[in-house]
Amino acid sequence: MNASMSTPHAAPDDGWHPSAGQPAADPGAAKLWLRLFLIGFAFITGLLAITVTTTVPYGDLSRIGLISDHEFGWQVPQPEVAPEYLQGTPIPEADILVIGDSFSMTHRWQSQLTKAGYRVATTFWGQIGEALCKDFDGWLAQAGFRGQLVMIQSVERLLGARMEATDECTQMKAPLSAQAAPFVQPMGPAGFARNWGARLTTGWITYRNTREAKQNPADTKSGMQTLARAVPNGCEMFSHRLCNKALFFSDDDDNGEITLAHLASMQAFTRAHTSIPILWMVIPNKTTIYLEPEHSEAFFNAWKQAGLGPDLYTFSREQRLAVRDFYFPNDTHLSMHGQLVLGERMLEEVRKIVPTPPAKSS
Repeated sequence: MNASMSTPHAAPDDGWHPSAGQPAADPGAAKLWLRLFLIGFAFITGLLAITVTTTVPYGDLSRIGLISDHEFGWQVPQPEVAPEYLQGTPIPEADILVIGDSFSMTHRWQSQLTKAGYRVATTFWGQIGEALCKDFDGWLAQAGFRGQLVMIQSVERLLGARMEATDECTQMKAPLSAQAAPFVQPMGPAGFARNWGARLTTGWITYRNTREAKQNPADTKSGMQTLARAVPNGCEMFSHRLCNKALFFSDDDDNGEITLAHLASMQAFTRAHTSIPILWMVIPNKTTIYLEPEHSEAFFNAWKQAGLGPDLYTFSREQRLAVRDFYFPNDTHLSMHGQLVLGERMLEEVRKIVPTPPAKSS
């Protein structure tokens, strides 16, 4: 047999191998990438640890501004209200209709009226297009409201825009409706709870904002709308740990003042709708009460003689000294302490118009 057939030829060696031309693995580069990975892992783990151990925010202003409720959360327990006094009445059965905003959504101030025997239904500006229109009387009648008083509540910072919209409005945007249960429940500390639902960076940003508020004696801003502002004698009026400052809503200033023109609009609306008595409630901004008493000064001075409703400006200025946490320190709203005191004041006004609760039909 031919030797060339019995012995396979070796493949020619052209000097190329699969690994040829590729640099050998650099152990230094591998260590660098491992180091970077571990640094990134440690960084993310640190952010997560800070966030999940940060107090779950329960104040509106601490929540939107990412600032710690550990420092700005109230310390005085909120009063309890029996559930039966928080239930609203169907509109056809109500003695009183409240048209309000977020200051009326917990039903706490209305509970003082309910406790006194009045049947109260509550609806909100947001449900009716933020305006009261020329067909207001027919709107009430169409819903079956046969009560004896309409109470219109607005916070100062939103009243101007609402009255300007009212001046232009001819027809109510939605049927009158009211639910029995409070629209919102007051928030409070969650106790020991991990903040798992927050973004990864929430804890660090909250720490940074809170540190700035504590260390900087000047006013500081957190997020777009929360201001931590120094309050003269703040610890006499608030219960939170950092009581020399409190949180305020930037819209209190940004929305401008309410004016004599807005007051004239309220007077004109009241004169045009006389089928049922109307009682107005203008709740001053938190900033007005604690820091800027001259805000909307012309309006509030004229309001005292207008006869449209109680002087809640003077009332609130007095109560900020009499009731600790009259407004929440970490929120733009009245606390539940403040709401119940407000309810007592409004009960006095209601009795001037409806001296005793109407007898309930069997």
